[in-house]
Parts: sequence; structure tokens; C-alpha cells
Amino acid sequence: MRPSTLLQRLLIYGLSGPIIALNVWLLSELFRYFRHPLSILSVAAILAFLLNYPVKFFERARITRTQAVIIVLLATLTVVVIVGITLVPLVIDQTTQLLNKIPDWLMASQDNLEQFEAIAKKRRLPIDLRVVSNQINANIQNLVQQLASSAVGFAGTLLSGLLNIVLVVVLAFYMLLYGDRVWYGLINLLPANIRVPFTTSLKLNFRNFFLSQLLLGLFMVVTLTPIFLVLKIPFALLFAILIGISELIPFIGATLGIGLVTILVLLQNWWLAVQVALMAILMQQVKDNLLAPKLLGNFIGLNPIWIFVSILMGFEIAGLLGTLVAVPIAGTIKGTFDALKNSKADNFVSTVTIQRD
Repeated sequence: MRPSTLLQRLLIYGLSGPIIALNVWLLSELFRYFRHPLSILSVAAILAFLLNYPVKFFERARITRTQAVIIVLLATLTVVVIVGITLVPLVIDQTTQLLNKIPDWLMASQDNLEQFEAIAKKRRLPIDLRVVSNQINANIQNLVQQLASSAVGFAGTLLSGLLNIVLVVVLAFYMLLYGDRVWYGLINLLPANIRVPFTTSLKLNFRNFFLSQLLLGLFMVVTLTPIFLVLKIPFALLFAILIGISELIPFIGATLGIGLVTILVLLQNWWLAVQVALMAILMQQVKDNLLAPKLLGNFIGLNPIWIFVSILMGFEIAGLLGTLVAVPIAGTIKGTFDALKNSKADNFVSTVTIQRD
């Protein structure tokens, strides 16, 4: 390799790190400044992207796009209202009860620690749990203060959430009607050789990723709810939904959800916690080994390390929303670069693929 070529590569690699770090910092600051409108726009865009597929299905039946959009949105709102009437009150009630019982559970865990320490002293074991006990006491006080402050702002938070839902639905409606024009106007700003691979990769990655994650999360909720009810786990529905929602965060979400639920149950009863962990891990293995390969496929060419890096960067830039979109964005970038590298703009494989029998 010629010295000049080596020097050019060293300069490129040396400057790319600071430039990427600067761009991440700028995006993070930009998102923090416009957090609310950007969050609403992003959620509305994802919703419109997913609802566009049933809209196209109705369009094939010779229904105008406006009529198809209205039908799909009305059907979606009907499902949301049914879920809101049936499940949401139960979840809110269980959440309230859980928040009220956590201080008691922490007190019970403190008593268990004191009993364990007393038994250890009788047997002359050098165990001192006073630090842990004091930490639990501090956590109890902080938790009670947080619960009191949260209760005061609950009504305002609920009203703000309902307003945001209305804004998301209205934006999704207009995006379904006029989003193509806006998208093609933006995509035409890119160089001609990037437009096709970028658009195709974006559609494949976002469609495959979000549809798969939603189905996998629904599987965890549907299977774990009756299991927790049979085992007489407290707040069975709430814990199953918590694990299912955490499934939306790729790779680490389900593990974090199972760990959090296990810790909460552990505060009350260690044997119930063991049962929760075993059954949740069993269902997770069924999901990962039987369902996920057929729905999600493999992350072709995307190293797991880069997936975790993309999740961390997404969280740093946009919080929870960033973690949800980090993997499909990384897959889109990888798929686009692969297409450009192979000089086949309309013939490449998505980073996230669906395997069919």
C-alpha cells in the first residue's frame, strides 16, 4: 500500500470518530429542544407506515385511498376504544394497587433481611446487612414522596396523554393521505444513486422490525397472562403487559422486563419470584427459538455489537423512542451501503428479513 493512500485512510478514520460524536451530540440537543413535536411526529409516522399496508389492501379492492384510510382509521380507533374500555381500567387499577403496595413489600423485605441477619448471628456468621437495610429505608421514603407527587400531577398527565393521542391520530390520517408527496419531495433531495436503495431498505427494515416486534410482544402478553393467573401471581395482567411492552426494545427488552417483574415479586415472595422467572424465561425461549426466526429473521451483516451500540446511541439521542427506532435505522443504513457497494441499487437484501416456509 502506498504511503499516501495509507495516510488518507488514517485521516479518514481519525476524523470520522469526532465527526460522528459531534453529529450525535447535535442530534441529541436538537431532539431535547424539540422533544414534544418530534416525538408526536415520529409516533404518527410509524403508525401511518404500519397502517399503510391495510390501506393498500383495501385499495386493491377498488376503493379510493381516502375511503380506505377512513375505514382503516375507524377500525383502528374501534380496536383502541375496545381495549381502552376493557383493559386500560384494569391496568390502571393494578398499577395503582402495585404502587401502593411497593412500600409494604419493601418493609417486608427489610424484615426478612433482619430475620436473616439474626439467624446469621446465632450461627456466628460474619454478615452485616445494616447497609442494605438503611438503603431500603431510604428507598421507601423516596418512593412515598414520588408517589405523592405523581398523584398530584396524574390528572394533568392523563389529559396531556389524551391530547397527544388525538394529535398522533390526526397527523397519521394526513400522512396516509399526503405522506407520499412529502416523502418523494424529501427523497429527491438525495443523490440519484441513493434514492432507490435507501427507500427500499427503509421500508423493508421498518415494516419487518415493527410488525415482528409487535407480534412477539403480543405473544408474550397472551401466553403469560393465563400462566400468571394460574400461578396466582399478584397483578398478573400488569406484569404480563410490562414484559410484552419491553419486548419492543430489541434483544435486551424482554430480559429487562422479566428481571424487573421478578424483582417486584421477589419483594413479596421468593418462591413466586422463582416461578415467574422460570415461566417467563420458558416463554421467552419459545418466542426466540420458534417464533422469532420465522417472523423477524436474522440481522444479516449487522453485528450484534453494532446493534447494541445503535440502541445506546438511540437512547442517548431520543430516549425510549430512540431505542425503538435505533435498530431499523441501523439496518436501513447498512442495507443502503451494501446496495451501493454492490452497485445494485434495486437488488439487495434487507438487514431485517422475514423468513417464509
